[in-house]
Amino acid sequence: MTANSLPVSHEALTAAAQDTSLPDQVLTQWFGSPRPGNADALRHKAQWFTKSAAFDEELRQRFGTAVEAALGGALQHWATQGPWQQLALVILLDQFTRNIHRNTPKSFAGDAQALALALQAIDAGSDRLLPEVVRVFMYLPLEHAEDPAMQQRSVAAFEALLQSATDTELREYLAGTLDYAHRHQVVIERFCRFPHRNHILGRASTAQEAEYLAQPGSGF
Repeated sequence: MTANSLPVSHEALTAAAQDTSLPDQVLTQWFGSPRPGNADALRHKAQWFTKSAAFDEELRQRFGTAVEAALGGALQHWATQGPWQQLALVILLDQFTRNIHRNTPKSFAGDAQALALALQAIDAGSDRLLPEVVRVFMYLPLEHAEDPAMQQRSVAAFEALLQSATDTELREYLAGTLDYAHRHQVVIERFCRFPHRNHILGRASTAQEAEYLAQPGSGF
């Protein structure tokens, strides 16, 4: 059994599925509040993309069962309860997986579900009911997709997000997210996949990918 393995009982998964407070717990963990504004959310940005074994373990202890329930489809009802609950499910599938199962294939196990939820929200317009900083996490599943069409939609979403913002600090942060969206798109246009995932997923790298991976910053 690896450090990332999570033996979870059926009873625990059922309890997670029935816990009506769980979506707000996820949002509070990530943003500091279940219904944060942009300023509140930005105060927690340091934890979002920093690699920390301690933070990964905190998420594993608090939300490991919830992630397993989400991956198993037991939390799909959250997507029908409103944009905040839908976002909480996306965060479980697209973000907490990457922390809890870091450097294992399972870190990407929720990507397809998260992408489907994100597209559902975007197509319905429910994403626009969320503050701009929070919406970043609704769009990241598009950025994480190894699909040129999804990369185009990702860049378009982050461009629109930046255009909608007026606050200087907010625009600065969103400009950074757009830059990352462009960088992901360039990689997919070149390789049709993310080479930095190859080792984790057991994929052989081409000579061109190996050359790319030797460059600083190739793994985002």
